[in-house]
Amino acid sequence: AAASLARSEAKSGRTDLIFLIRFRHCCLLRNQRCIMAYLYDRLLRIRALRWEYGSVLPSAIHFHMSAEEVEWFNRYKKSLATYMRSVGGEEGLDLTQDIKPPKSLYIEVRCLKDYGELEIEDGTTVLLKKNSQHFLPRWKCEQLIRQGVLEHVLS
Repeated sequence: AAASLARSEAKSGRTDLIFLIRFRHCCLLRNQRCIMAYLYDRLLRIRALRWEYGSVLPSAIHFHMSAEEVEWFNRYKKSLATYMRSVGGEEGLDLTQDIKPPKSLYIEVRCLKDYGELEIEDGTTVLLKKNSQHFLPRWKCEQLIRQGVLEHVLS
């Protein structure tokens, strides 16, 4: 479009505008590249939020997202869930657990709010009440730690 406009201006004798038209066109292309880079970076950050917070985002983060970003997050969440169900046998494989390699399989946690009963894989149940401390399997606690129900007690 800019090239045809420049040719028509040159034919009409307005050669002084050719430089300005080309410069404006280059500026528009640069701005378009900057916007695309910004939007791509934002999508990468939204994708990272799924891994950090799980399938439910805190309201403070959700508030700052546009409707399209929320829709993209929900589609990514569903796509990831479908993939995790497809691998790992009957139950699927939760890839969001153990984001960092664990140093030990059990950790000591403190309950920050009343949660109720939590069943561990060996069939025992633990009652999670506010201010109670427990020694539980790390994989069972990570999601609750991210949700703010438990906190890791560092010795």
